[in-house]
Amino acid sequence: MTLRKLLVPALVALLFQSTAQAEITIGVSLPLTGPASGLGIPCNNGLALWPKSIGGETLRVIVLDDASDPTVGVKNARRFVSEDKVDLIVGSAATPVALAMSDVAAQARTVQLAASPIVTAPGKDEWSFRLAQSNAVMAIPVVAHMKKHGVKTVGFLGYSDTYGESWLNDFTKEAKAAGIKVIGAERFARTDTSVTAQALKLTSANPDAILIAASGSGAAMPHKAVIDRGYRGKIYQTHSAASRDLMRVGGKDVEGAFVVSGPATVADQLPDGNPSKKFGVDYIARYEKIHGAGSRNQFAAHMYDAALLLEKAVPAALKKARPGTPEFRAALKEALENGGVTPVSQGIIHYTPQDHWGFTKETGLIMKVVNGDWKVEQ
Repeated sequence: MTLRKLLVPALVALLFQSTAQAEITIGVSLPLTGPASGLGIPCNNGLALWPKSIGGETLRVIVLDDASDPTVGVKNARRFVSEDKVDLIVGSAATPVALAMSDVAAQARTVQLAASPIVTAPGKDEWSFRLAQSNAVMAIPVVAHMKKHGVKTVGFLGYSDTYGESWLNDFTKEAKAAGIKVIGAERFARTDTSVTAQALKLTSANPDAILIAASGSGAAMPHKAVIDRGYRGKIYQTHSAASRDLMRVGGKDVEGAFVVSGPATVADQLPDGNPSKKFGVDYIARYEKIHGAGSRNQFAAHMYDAALLLEKAVPAALKKARPGTPEFRAALKEALENGGVTPVSQGIIHYTPQDHWGFTKETGLIMKVVNGDWKVEQ
């Protein structure tokens, strides 16, 4: 037997062994504890909807708690890139944490899929993509609904961090163009247990509507505060409040609240022609089979959508490089940027090299709390 005949089978065996052992490592950092846990826990539950493999490669998923703390989020991200050698970072669901993590993603040249609407400095999001809709996109249906219902003046009550300030800026621009005036803006910290003074100040100005920019169960506290001050105007909540925690904590005080959301939470109420309906209905069926009827939420849907994006991008990236290499991480980024239009449960995503937000302006819709449930506003 010649040397060639001896070596070829051995090389084939080594190649097969290398291929079989390849896996795609994903580091997930979520606020499983702390003020933003109402967002992180459902995201973590949504990971159960991920496939075990994509493109023939096994997914190895490492989940860490960032405790809603940017410092911990950065520590998690550094561990992901230095110790775990991840191919991809997912998270956080808390905006301040995800924003801090984006610096690590950029330094390590590793794609980050943020489950929150992070606003980076210009040119700082080269490796960061958002799974959540931008505040600017979601302000569009909020202002349209206000205009339709005769709202002329608005009071703002939101977080004193990047999420709250981004919402105030984007909403104010959209509202001004529609002839709606913001007549008061009050802030509070995520850890505050009372906003009585801010609520009193806003309700005293008697705006036609109040917009609350907070998240999860934390969005119920300011809502109850303005109701307790006797406010009877329209109250709007942002997409970070689109969970049942709002109703669980807010009770009857949040009846009639208007909440902007992606399509996933109410996919079964959408017309058949909506491009997100089939994905949203599938998400709801699979998620509620695991977590119970009525457990659907905005945040787990982001994880469902992450899997849809990866099922499209990973096979394209695998044509150029193997997982665990800088070349694969770069190929994954390129595949996301050039994947074209991708319908998901939360709308339609179209990332480009210049746009890592993705969601189109038609994404958002307004839900109303009716008898402790969501109803789509027409």
